[in-house]
Amino acid sequence: MNKSSFFIIGQHAVTEALKNPKRKVLRVFLTEESKKNLHRNSPNKNLLNEVKVFFKNKKELDKYSKKDDLLHQGYVAEIEHLERPILKEFIKGKKNITFVCLDGVTDPRNIGALIRSAVSFDVDGLIIKERHFPSESKLMYKAASGSIEYLNIFEVSNINSTLKNLKDKNFWVYGFDSKGKQIFTEIDWKGNNILLFGSEGSGLHMHTSKYADFLVKIDINKKIESLNISNSAAIAFHHLSYIKKKS
Repeated sequence: MNKSSFFIIGQHAVTEALKNPKRKVLRVFLTEESKKNLHRNSPNKNLLNEVKVFFKNKKELDKYSKKDDLLHQGYVAEIEHLERPILKEFIKGKKNITFVCLDGVTDPRNIGALIRSAVSFDVDGLIIKERHFPSESKLMYKAASGSIEYLNIFEVSNINSTLKNLKDKNFWVYGFDSKGKQIFTEIDWKGNNILLFGSEGSGLHMHTSKYADFLVKIDINKKIESLNISNSAAIAFHHLSYIKKKS
């Protein structure tokens, strides 16, 4: 387990980290106002119990966010990594699992926004290549708005072999591609499913797309070439959530 610590910023990112019993929060840097907001928003629980708290003014906290051009909102925390979930253990005995898998997506803002949507619409987990996951990115944590505390993130060494193993365990892989032959809303979405998305620049890698059982697309205005990956994912997640609730 990676025990190294790193800093995150922003009200929701810090607050949800404090709420997560599995997250080790080493230090919190707050303004007087942000401390009041913490207590005001969680009146029945002292989120700062057993946490080292340091009070700073806004200018003192700016040094933690200036480089990334982000707003800290009066909240900075030093945290440790969560225990990594094990994919093969997670899927044991479960049915109707929905995973999202990212092929070559590296932008922290897009990954963070996608994580926020995944949690919002009850996606079971994110599969991503470990060297592409910006695990200590303030930008990703800020974009995820605290939701990273609630998603199973499976960092794998090889996307292709992971997809192959999951296909052998009765998962269907749907690659999202603007050249896909079928509109994704026409799929039944039964059983265990993996929604595979490629990078915005090059899309799915050719070799990875071979592991997709189907290439599907989102039906959009023909004047627009494509959607941002986090927007595409949110549309897909919402539809699958709606289908599951109806069934």
